[in-house]
Amino acid sequence: MKKIEMTGVPETMIQTLYARAMESEREGHLIYDKKAMEIVKEMDYDFTKAKEDAMMRNGVVARTIVLDELVQNYVTAHPNAVVINIACGLDTRFYRVDNGKLRWFNLDLPVTIEVRKKFLEETGRVSVLPHSAMDEAWAEEVHKTLDAETDLHNETRPTLVIIEGLTMYLSKENVQKIFTIIRKHFTDATVLVETMSPFVVKHIKEKSIEASKAKFTWGVKNGRILAKELPGFEPVKDVSLVEGMKKLYPIYGIIGKIPAVRNISNQIIELKEVCIRK
Repeated sequence: MKKIEMTGVPETMIQTLYARAMESEREGHLIYDKKAMEIVKEMDYDFTKAKEDAMMRNGVVARTIVLDELVQNYVTAHPNAVVINIACGLDTRFYRVDNGKLRWFNLDLPVTIEVRKKFLEETGRVSVLPHSAMDEAWAEEVHKTLDAETDLHNETRPTLVIIEGLTMYLSKENVQKIFTIIRKHFTDATVLVETMSPFVVKHIKEKSIEASKAKFTWGVKNGRILAKELPGFEPVKDVSLVEGMKKLYPIYGIIGKIPAVRNISNQIIELKEVCIRK
């Protein structure tokens, strides 16, 4: 058993890992995350907070359903894509969507990457980047790595950036900083970013998140509003996590049509970098 002690935002990665593992063990599971189950069994950690927080668990499962589908769709259309997974924590999506061709980068703070390395030995087509998402050193490292691996300039490879479970803990300025880095270093990138509604940021609390001393700080209503804050990006679509909840609880097929329900649900916003032709 490997003992883990974390607090604040980094601790949320353990709670989301546990949610995926629990769902995977459930009869009739809607996601199956073998790696998550293996890591939970290896980890010496008190999962009580995560076990008691059904709201958090359901949200994680719904998010995983939605994001896995969006990522899989992108990979199908761009089988040789470069994928950059920002705020990866203990995410294991690569092992669920890999097609044998992807080049995948997992990015998170150094302290988080050290924890990740205890449970996941990633080499070959998977690399880890121990940086803050607001430090453009990570983008420079991606380019260096790709340039060393291929004769083709890496800008010709389609790039997908995933930002899951992060923006609600940041300021608007830091969110803008991340997108500025993407805009500066990558051409024609697609971004899948999870966002929270401003109402939820102000009024809703998740027990396990509060217990870890992490706090929600920023939210946005939709992709159209978000794109106005991000020069060089245009909205493609918004996918409410209600779509994932429908598969967990069919009743959401009805209550999910209520505007108030959809408006307070987290969503995955797909944004496309605007190409400037010279």
